[in-house]
Amino acid sequence: MYNYLLTEENKKFREEVQTFVKSAVPPSLLKKMDKDEIQYPSEWLNALANQNLIGIRFPKEYGGRGLNWECEIIAQEEIGVLGSSLACLFSLPSICGEALNMFGTEEQKQKYLKPMCEGKKFTAEALTEPRGGSDFFGATSTAVREGDYYILNGEKRFVVGAEGADFFLVYAKTNLDPKADPHKTLSLFIVDRTEGVNTEYIYGILGTRGGGAGRIKFNNVKVPKENIIIEEGAGGKIFYQMMVPERLTTASGFIGLARACLRIATKYSTKRKAFGQPIRNFQAVSFLIADSITLLDAVRAIVYNTAKSIDAGAPPALQRRLVSESKKFSTKSCWKVINNSMQIMGGIGYTTVYPIERLLRDARIGEIWTGTTEIMNLIIQHEYYKEILSDKWLGRDIEMDALDAEREEEKNYG
Repeated sequence: MYNYLLTEENKKFREEVQTFVKSAVPPSLLKKMDKDEIQYPSEWLNALANQNLIGIRFPKEYGGRGLNWECEIIAQEEIGVLGSSLACLFSLPSICGEALNMFGTEEQKQKYLKPMCEGKKFTAEALTEPRGGSDFFGATSTAVREGDYYILNGEKRFVVGAEGADFFLVYAKTNLDPKADPHKTLSLFIVDRTEGVNTEYIYGILGTRGGGAGRIKFNNVKVPKENIIIEEGAGGKIFYQMMVPERLTTASGFIGLARACLRIATKYSTKRKAFGQPIRNFQAVSFLIADSITLLDAVRAIVYNTAKSIDAGAPPALQRRLVSESKKFSTKSCWKVINNSMQIMGGIGYTTVYPIERLLRDARIGEIWTGTTEIMNLIIQHEYYKEILSDKWLGRDIEMDALDAEREEEKNYG
């Protein structure tokens, strides 16, 4: 279905990414990452840079390819078949680059965005705090202005690329007044890996291994005043924009995880025999395939529509709702597809003979990171209520189509 919606140019781009995924990523890399023998696959990022696949949405003058969101989700799905760790590392330049490209100064773009797209500098996002989680504006890291520098102190956790990144985008409070509006107290800084930036701990995690997810401590780090993005208090504005690539790359990448599992299970069902015939002949199996491919097509539809809407200039409120819907629906649906795939495989799918068990472990993070499913629901209903209760409604008043619609006295809301 999806193929027929793509332009010839975008089909060629997808073939380019497919060829890269097929030839540039040896199975040994994925195995070493899953065994925690690798904590940051810099060779993977170098290979992406050599193929000019880092920051593909950003202008060519800064090392990107000037492509759109449709191309971004195409690439993210194809890379998703490798698992969530490499897909996450692929998405980081898109996420961090969003802030630099949309809000950064020319100097910041030349110093950080351009070398990032060229693979000369690796980036990471320092967002979550030990006491934070979904409470983003409850961050306690601080940045106090002293002359030409800000003095940064605090901790961030679950930073993918904690050991390998050359610079971080770090949110910290610049207004320490406890009575201040929390939404106007945070600022975003570009922080080089310098003295005082210490990786304190690398987490042992269920899946998504090999990206070096760790806890970073900032101890009196001197950040040049030129490294603040926009101005003090603008962190919230930038955060909301960064959540677009944060969540849409997750939504599209997880299609790749689920697609890979379903392909393995479908082929397996034509070979595995029980009761004298291939198990695909049993509805208990074939109906799982039907349910799964329906979910995948539905996920592609909503993710593709979201990307096209953003490319077409959808307003920020609609973008927030659509990316939240995409992230929620994709991660929940792809988790179901991967579980269906393991069910079709039976016991052998639970072993390390097939990669489904690894991809299942990878997929569990989907409903947690970049905003939990519960936070997605919060955003979706919030934006929808605003839309429905606005004065923009121009459709038919369906309430008047009831037989006793004129009985206003019965419409008691007390």
